[in-house]
Amino acid sequence: MEGEVRVQDVALKHNDTIPQEFIRSEHEQPGITTVHGAVLEVPVIDLKDPDQEKVHRSIVDASQQWGMFQVVNHGIPGEVIRELQEVGKMFFELPQEEKEKYAKSPDSKDIQGYGSKLQKELEGKKGWVDHLFHKIWPPSAIDYRFWPENIPSYREANEEYRKYLHGVADKLLKCLSLGLGLEENDVKEALGGDNLIYLLKINYYPPCPQPELALGVVAHTDMSSITLLVPNDVQGLQASRDGHWYDVKYIPNALVIHIGDQMEILSNGKYKSVLHRTTVTKDKTRMSWPVFLEPPPDQEVGPHPKLVNEENPAKFKTKKYSDYAYCKLNKIPQ
Repeated sequence: MEGEVRVQDVALKHNDTIPQEFIRSEHEQPGITTVHGAVLEVPVIDLKDPDQEKVHRSIVDASQQWGMFQVVNHGIPGEVIRELQEVGKMFFELPQEEKEKYAKSPDSKDIQGYGSKLQKELEGKKGWVDHLFHKIWPPSAIDYRFWPENIPSYREANEEYRKYLHGVADKLLKCLSLGLGLEENDVKEALGGDNLIYLLKINYYPPCPQPELALGVVAHTDMSSITLLVPNDVQGLQASRDGHWYDVKYIPNALVIHIGDQMEILSNGKYKSVLHRTTVTKDKTRMSWPVFLEPPPDQEVGPHPKLVNEENPAKFKTKKYSDYAYCKLNKIPQ
């Protein structure tokens, strides 16, 4: 699509300063707003710990107190993750005109495709990131037009990863359901059951000459129910804690889990959607592969009926996921 500037191009043309539209205002610049010298010790949970009771408790505690955690021994083979990362990297290394074949059209309501702009930015600023979005589950929701065909092993790598991801996602959703005092499948059912959509995003953050002034992705909470993310080896995730921004150090071979808005809504505020953002670096390309577990567009999500009563009234509206997403992306109050 003509006209949309790709950050990858900007990075190639600017090797000492960045264009004005990427410079955040002072209340957002990571150089000013990060608590330096402190790393947030986000909970790390070993899913294979023989004490499964402890595992469940840790997941519930982390979701209430942090809204994010990392899981290790999650059962996804390292090789499967490396393949996913390899084919994603290959896509962003294609010639520009090849990538543009997968661009989302400017008037499309669908989020899928290759692009640089995602949501309305209140100050008209841009994030230092390009992305590729496509759904990887369920089969009825997949649109292969957005899966890079010119990388022969792309489809296979994504399908293999998804196969293993199901197991982790189901385990987390069951734990979160039980943690609310519900039946183990209640949360998943309330989010759409087997029609729950797995939306993959590949974030590509090129090296940035002035990383202290820019952000990859601006501060946000995820719209999804939960997000399961695998990063490359370049750090850059930050979370907000007590109004301050901290680096989150992720550990090799872990999956980073974010609690998203739909889970906060469904739990009537018991679980917390995590406010996070990403920074960029001067000399390295950072990439990440979040998979957002989203309700189908027509699914109505609100506080779970079993959690609402006179003592505990609903704290959130019940609305169709598509309406929620539209308001969120366009910065319209919910």
